[in-house]
Amino acid sequence: MGERAASTLVIACGALAHEIVALQRLNDWQHLEVTCLPAELHNRPEKIPAAVREKIRQHKERHASIFVAYADCGTGGQLDAVLAEDGIQRIPGAHCYEFFAGSAAFAALADAEPGTFYLTDFLAWHFERLILQGLGLDRHPELLPLYFGNYRRLVYLSQLDPAPRMAEAQAAAARLGLEFEHRATGYGELQHSLQRAGEGVVFWQN
Repeated sequence: MGERAASTLVIACGALAHEIVALQRLNDWQHLEVTCLPAELHNRPEKIPAAVREKIRQHKERHASIFVAYADCGTGGQLDAVLAEDGIQRIPGAHCYEFFAGSAAFAALADAEPGTFYLTDFLAWHFERLILQGLGLDRHPELLPLYFGNYRRLVYLSQLDPAPRMAEAQAAAARLGLEFEHRATGYGELQHSLQRAGEGVVFWQN
């Protein structure tokens, strides 16, 4: 068995790749390595736990620690069950929207309008591919009420300057027939969690 590298591996959702790499460069986290799973798993959350387990098995012998940059993301606790096998931690929260917005702000948004659909910078930019094509709405627009009939509002949670993505987010709301709202969140809990990993806090080790 080879010697482990003195590094922390971050297993991340592909929808967070841009933000994680930006934070890695900004903070000079040289011993933080990142591997991503496809962002399309957003639409198939039941597949996330097995995909994360496979990544852990592939990489854990080569890294001093592992951190998972996912929230529960609709897995109903199954992701936590996988991570408990090796004592690995993840970003807290139910969804990436919660850790970007902050738990208190996200709870307030959900309480004010439970029928809220959320976009991040990544999802605003890739709305056509991940949402419309991913759910088959480009081919079967008649399914729109089935998927979004219970939604009333779209909230765009922006991480960076919202100007480049604002038009896409507003167009997404119009396409879904939802009221539009914008909240600037920055990196939220993602930055804090990666800060701990980047400073060498061990989230997992044999």
